[in-house]
Amino acid sequence: MVLLAVIDKSLFLFIWEIEMKYQEFIIKKSQFANGNGFNPLWIPDFLFDFQKYIVEYSIKKGRSLIAADCGLGKTIMELVIAQNIVQHTNKNVLILTPLAVNYQMILEAEKFGVEVSRSQDGNPKSKITISNYEQLHKFDRNDYIQVICDESSILKNFNGVRKGEITEFTKKMPYRLLATATASPNDYIELGTSSEALGYLGFIDMLNQFFKNDNNNVGLRRMYGEAPKWRFKKCAEIPFWRWVTSWALACRKPSDLGFDDNGFILPNLIEKDHLIEDIKPANGFLFNMPASKLDEQRDETRRTINERCEKVAELVNDTGQPAFIGCHLNQEGKLLKQLIPDSIEISGSDSDEKKEEKFLAFLKNQVRILITKPKIGAWGLNLQHCNHVIYFPSHSYELYYQFVRRCWRFGQKRQVTIDRIFTEGLQKVVDNVNRKANQADRMFDNLVNEMNNSLSIKTERDFNQIEQIPQWLLN
Repeated sequence: MVLLAVIDKSLFLFIWEIEMKYQEFIIKKSQFANGNGFNPLWIPDFLFDFQKYIVEYSIKKGRSLIAADCGLGKTIMELVIAQNIVQHTNKNVLILTPLAVNYQMILEAEKFGVEVSRSQDGNPKSKITISNYEQLHKFDRNDYIQVICDESSILKNFNGVRKGEITEFTKKMPYRLLATATASPNDYIELGTSSEALGYLGFIDMLNQFFKNDNNNVGLRRMYGEAPKWRFKKCAEIPFWRWVTSWALACRKPSDLGFDDNGFILPNLIEKDHLIEDIKPANGFLFNMPASKLDEQRDETRRTINERCEKVAELVNDTGQPAFIGCHLNQEGKLLKQLIPDSIEISGSDSDEKKEEKFLAFLKNQVRILITKPKIGAWGLNLQHCNHVIYFPSHSYELYYQFVRRCWRFGQKRQVTIDRIFTEGLQKVVDNVNRKANQADRMFDNLVNEMNNSLSIKTERDFNQIEQIPQWLLN
């Protein structure tokens, strides 16, 4: 009997030890971010309550994503987080922003008493150094303890070389912060780009763990047809959101985090569609045919440059008010500049210094009309002085969203008017953007609910009691 008791006791302890190791194994496989940060050293009173909550979350996490909508104060939150890192480590922090945002961030830092210096040669100028993404190759990552990527959604729009450069620069850096208005406007799997930059699951690893496609592989490129469509694996959606909530925080307004929305209610947005009719038919046709294919849409876009640009000039020349105009073709920008005398155009051929100079001229009300491509001017700028946006629609919802939100953002006091100029054949492009907008709203609703609902999203690590071995087994 004594021998059996000893065997039972040894077997129980053996099974218990295996079970504990298995739980540790499962936790490790879950890829949850434990956090390698610290308790904040400085939470200034000038922050709103919801901003304090986000700042504290990010500092404690160490490596995180903040997806806060336009105008919620990401700039000042980034500066406070950077200052905490400096005070805690006495080492340098690098903040990367889109072009021309440097100027605005430096003004914001001066306003709130945070010392920030700009560098264009790669050398740290102070404990907190700011530069734009295009200058990253000049910097040495060993000089910095933290990198903050402002408007980080811009990363996935860079080519593979630039994206790889940023990911490589941040690799092994103990403190990292990504800040964006939307983590992913209409495609959840793009969160993998952020995860990889933060040092969590790589993009391909994330796809393998949570998603699958019809080809049952990890192919990403379009091959002989449509690009692969990814969807959640069976029973993978909740684990996916548990994983995301371990390193990211999202909100469109303070109430998403349980705070008061007072002072953060957007003015009205008025979208006006202007259909250009009576255009010249395509070669070989007596009548205009609906542009259904992508090449047909592109052809109609080029054939109607004059008509569409003349409509824009008609809309802005009589108002005398500032306007922000987004076009996609070089010919459109050049013609608009000719038709609107008091305008300035930012083109891709301009040097970085020239682009910044023109951006600042519009910000300072030195010019009334700014014309640029959305891929150049859609990120980071605060243009609340302007409440009129004119846009030539394309299939990219994100470019449209970001371009409009330069003006329609918290802090804007007037209603904002969006004039969309297109022809009958491009109606499908507008319909596609509207569909993506509705999809993005639904997805971000889910994103906010899942990422901020601490009651429904709990990790398996949240044990309330510590397992104990019965005393009689230890005797």
